[in-house]
Formats: sequence, C-alpha cells, structure tokens
Amino acid sequence: MTSQNDALERTLGQLVADATHDISSIMRSEIALAKAEIGADAKRAGIGAGMLAATGVFAFLALIMLLFAAAYGLVAAGLAPWLSFLIVAGVLLVVGAILALVGKSSLGKLKGKPERTIKNAQDTITAIRPSRPSRPSSE
Repeated sequence: MTSQNDALERTLGQLVADATHDISSIMRSEIALAKAEIGADAKRAGIGAGMLAATGVFAFLALIMLLFAAAYGLVAAGLAPWLSFLIVAGVLLVVGAILALVGKSSLGKLKGKPERTIKNAQDTITAIRPSRPSRPSSE
C-alpha cells in the first residue's frame, strides 16, 4: 500500500510540475507573440510616419514654388520685382502673426491639470475605502 501512495504522490507532484512548466511555457509564447505583433505594427507605423514626413516636405516645397509664382505674377501685373516679393513676404508675415495669435489663445485656454480624472480618482478612492465609524468628539 505504501508503494502505491508513493507512486500516487510522485505522479501528482509530477503533474503539478508539468502543469507549472506548461503554464510558464504558454505565457512565454504569448509574450513572444505579442512582441512580434507589436514589432510588425511599429515597423508599419514607422514607414507611415516617414511617408507623412516626406509628404510634408514636398508640400512645403510646393508652397515655396507657389509663393514664387505669386510674386512673379505680381511682376507680370506690372509691379517691380522687389515690391512683388515684399508684398508676398508681408502677406506671409500677416498670416504667421494671425496663426501665432490663434495658437497663443488656444494655449491660454488650457487647464493646468486633468480635473475630471482627478475627481474620478478621488471618487474611486472614496468608494473603495472602507467607511470608518465616527469617533465621539472629546469636547
């Protein structure tokens, strides 16, 4: 009878060890899979970001060409070249000033802290914290 109990205990011990090993192996495999998926997504995101950056560069160069065309259009309309380029530069400065004022106004409306998040966290803490019985005052 004793040898059967030893064999049974050893088998249960081996089963527990095998189960622990299997769970550990499954977790490692899942983590490796997640890393692989994230790596592939990160690569695609990097390529997409690079494409958008290149698009921005080409759009900026096109804007420069359009500004030169506007200046030369003013020259073709009969203005002196220096005056045409000065007008285009002045328009750019005005647009830049307007954008700066709008941006400054938007930044001025920002709040310093996430008020709703802080309130939700405080409400959660209040709900989780066990209610304490009130102490009788010593007055």
